[in-house]
Amino acid sequence: MKLKFGLNDFISISAAVFALLASATGFAQVLAGPCLDPAVPLSAEEARLLYALPDNQDPSVLQDTTFAEQMIMGAGFQDFGPWVVKRLCKAPNLKVARGIVMRSGRRLWRAAVDRAQKNGPAVGSLPYSDDRPLYWTRLQIRAALSQWIPRFNLSADDRASLITAFDRASRGMFDIDFPAGKGVKRLIMSGFDPYILDGGDHGTAPGAAGNNIRHGNPSGAAALSLDGTHYKSGDGRVVFIEAYILPVNFPEFREGYLEDTIGPFMLPGKRRVNASVTASQGAGGFQFNIEQWNARYHGTLIGNDNYAPCPDLEGPQLAIDIHECNITVVDRWGGPGMFDLFDPPQWTESSLPVAEMIAADTGASVPRPPGDTWPDTSVAFGVVWHTSYMAFPDCQSDVLQTFNSPAPVAYPPAIPPVPPEPGSCSYSGGGGNYLANESAYRETLLRDRMGLDIPAGHIHTPDMQHFEALYNLSDATFDAWRLAIVKQLKNLIHVIGDNAP
Repeated sequence: MKLKFGLNDFISISAAVFALLASATGFAQVLAGPCLDPAVPLSAEEARLLYALPDNQDPSVLQDTTFAEQMIMGAGFQDFGPWVVKRLCKAPNLKVARGIVMRSGRRLWRAAVDRAQKNGPAVGSLPYSDDRPLYWTRLQIRAALSQWIPRFNLSADDRASLITAFDRASRGMFDIDFPAGKGVKRLIMSGFDPYILDGGDHGTAPGAAGNNIRHGNPSGAAALSLDGTHYKSGDGRVVFIEAYILPVNFPEFREGYLEDTIGPFMLPGKRRVNASVTASQGAGGFQFNIEQWNARYHGTLIGNDNYAPCPDLEGPQLAIDIHECNITVVDRWGGPGMFDLFDPPQWTESSLPVAEMIAADTGASVPRPPGDTWPDTSVAFGVVWHTSYMAFPDCQSDVLQTFNSPAPVAYPPAIPPVPPEPGSCSYSGGGGNYLANESAYRETLLRDRMGLDIPAGHIHTPDMQHFEALYNLSDATFDAWRLAIVKQLKNLIHVIGDNAP
């Protein structure tokens, strides 16, 4: 059974003691407390906690409070960080500290899920479906863990382990609890954090953040709305859905975040999954893309931590020369320990029920958000079998070729798509070569290595970043896009569950 924790479980602490402090230096503490060291610099991702947007009425001045604080308070999550800090300040040893971070991570995840699923009274000014408060509250607590001065000796490795434990717990990665047995189906799905948070319009206010900081991610919102839910499929079995949210950072993927989360449920046993889905937000458009081929290649786009493993050099970076441009797998999930261009393989592919997902007309019951221009006005968004990819003929070549582009909207296509050639070297899957593609690659690689014949693959959603004004935190249009995308994605997930063995 899942534990339910509401905000009332947290002790309210005076905002005067635990106030958020903004600073242009990036070195100020985000949460105050007797055991936090403001001299410890924030990471690139944590530093955004101090950013503020311009005022809508007067873009030459900043809004009164940081964007992060408005996100955290807008969901009623302002007591989470202080609750953790108060207990960390009293923790006598590593074992107690580990219990604190695990409990707080799980509680934060459950509070975000409960808010998204309206389990209890609405708290805060932001819409219940907003995924962003979870991200910013998690980041606030991670910053506090980095600046924490414990009452006992704490090694750098132990601190990193505590931060990782909190991070994974607050992403729902320790919250997965499927029923056992043959009379049910088990479906696991992932969403993502917001990303591309730098840039955009920043007005004329000195030190203002660009309005990209407002970004949310409908795949993360869908994960919150689906986690722990169930429904009856057409064959009479009940489909149980568990969800989690992935970071938009490369190092966590290399550390095995995804494999450690879903791998145990792909092993033989009574709780083995019947379907696995990764989802993310696309770069634009008014359609859902079912990505067919996934590439092992890393692109050069940085993560939320401002880091990319593959250097941005002139021309494509061949993995034969720069190994960090290829996805690697940790030893505990099959490695191999030494780099090999073809182990794991250069390509994996989807086994999602494409025909059924398209035929199900999943957008017919979804209200079209303002500005939606998908040609078929009877649905919110289209659903497309996306078969495009980019490849080198072999790993010695620098000739980059594009296949099946543009992918036809009609299904089945008049001309069957061309699959990757054996021996070709990947550059980009249908979902690109960023972390969405990586999540799909790692998930379907696990499916293949476990010998599973189940639906598995990736869905790209439309882009939901549509606002009515340059610096609005949220508004009716932004919320309408999130609600529409989440609803149709949930419908697509249900079709996958219906067609799972």
